[in-house]
Amino acid sequence: MKILFIQPSPYGSDSLPIKKKRLYFVGLALPLLAALTPKDWQVEICLETIEDIPYDTDAHIIALSGMGHSIVRSINLAKEFRGLGKTVIMGGYMASLMPKEAKKYCDAVVIGDAELAWPRLLEDYQHDSLQPYYEEQLKELDPPLPRYELLLGKKIGDFLPVQAGRGCPKSCSFCSVHCLYRNRYYQRPVAAVMRDIHYVQNLGFRKFLLLDDNILAHPSYLLQLCEQIKPLNMTWYSQCSIEIVHRPDLLKAAAESGCRALSFGLESISQESLAAIDKDWADSSQYPALIRTIQDAGIDVSTEMVVGADGDTKESIARTADFIKKNKIVVPRFYILTPIPGTDFYTQMLTQGRICNHDLYSYNGTEAVHIPRHMSPEELTQAYWQLYEEVFSLGSILQRTILRKDFWKRPWDFFLYLVVNLYYRHHIKKKITPNIF
Repeated sequence: MKILFIQPSPYGSDSLPIKKKRLYFVGLALPLLAALTPKDWQVEICLETIEDIPYDTDAHIIALSGMGHSIVRSINLAKEFRGLGKTVIMGGYMASLMPKEAKKYCDAVVIGDAELAWPRLLEDYQHDSLQPYYEEQLKELDPPLPRYELLLGKKIGDFLPVQAGRGCPKSCSFCSVHCLYRNRYYQRPVAAVMRDIHYVQNLGFRKFLLLDDNILAHPSYLLQLCEQIKPLNMTWYSQCSIEIVHRPDLLKAAAESGCRALSFGLESISQESLAAIDKDWADSSQYPALIRTIQDAGIDVSTEMVVGADGDTKESIARTADFIKKNKIVVPRFYILTPIPGTDFYTQMLTQGRICNHDLYSYNGTEAVHIPRHMSPEELTQAYWQLYEEVFSLGSILQRTILRKDFWKRPWDFFLYLVVNLYYRHHIKKKITPNIF
């Protein structure tokens, strides 16, 4: 028996799947699913962004996993493979948020975590008793070693993902992680995380991406992890809450263990907007000071922000570009606040009659589909792209990467950020928003 795992590529503005010469951020879902698959199954992975879809595959099962608006491509692939007589399984957070919709196009949907559900699904398939939905809540997070070797030989970046935790104790209304986990947060044993890091190192990689929706949730855990990573002399990147600044010992330990950049979901420079999305525990007025503290510790700052919350105006969105430049954010990313079905924000906008586009398959985070409080949807979309164009102007890029006083402390890192920003600028010109793929 054989399974073909596919990570679909989202559609671009030309209605074709986005293709790239190299996929720098490789997801962990497919190597992990491969590891959860019994040994008597053959497995193959296809990353559509850098590979062609093998429609002539001899696989019995086609398993589709995607993030964000790549769900549209997943659905179209599901239709095509079912037309070829294949059994199609869908999973990932978009399918999990809308399982009944996803089920229209496939044979079964895996909802949420797959560690317990996936082996049961395969057993049911072999007994010709496949169920429409598979959902089993974890009691602990301790998955097997991902099959990283299935990624080798592909045109990927110089680092691999390693998971530390999953879920988040925060309750941001627009966040799909919150809506799937409802404040549940799982952390893997430190020994298991280190097992994976050692394996990545033995494969020849000197860098890794530490996956965790909020690794600061248990400070002692992060401290222990940093202490064990430090002797490896590896470079790593991750994301966490900006609140790490309030633990100088953790910030120091992370930097000394090889952490070079952290991504923070700042969301907005408007406190009113933060309150509107249930993130008023963050104080936007403190962002500049917090960012400087992190940078002074030797860790570069990347950010994720949304525009279109109830406190946002055209003027505040324009000021966000100045905020990014002034605070030397090396890799900023933005999204239009989108009411994804299944999230609390979607329910809120639907109840208030503020969704102006009900075509779920057009939701891509780059076009307003709800009615903001202080502007029209069209004005929000225009302000979003103006923000991107300003932030990724050549002047802004140079100011945030190489024209800074700390450039000579780590010139190669900042040169890398320069290249990344120019790469993002190239895609922004094509109306392709930078994201994790």
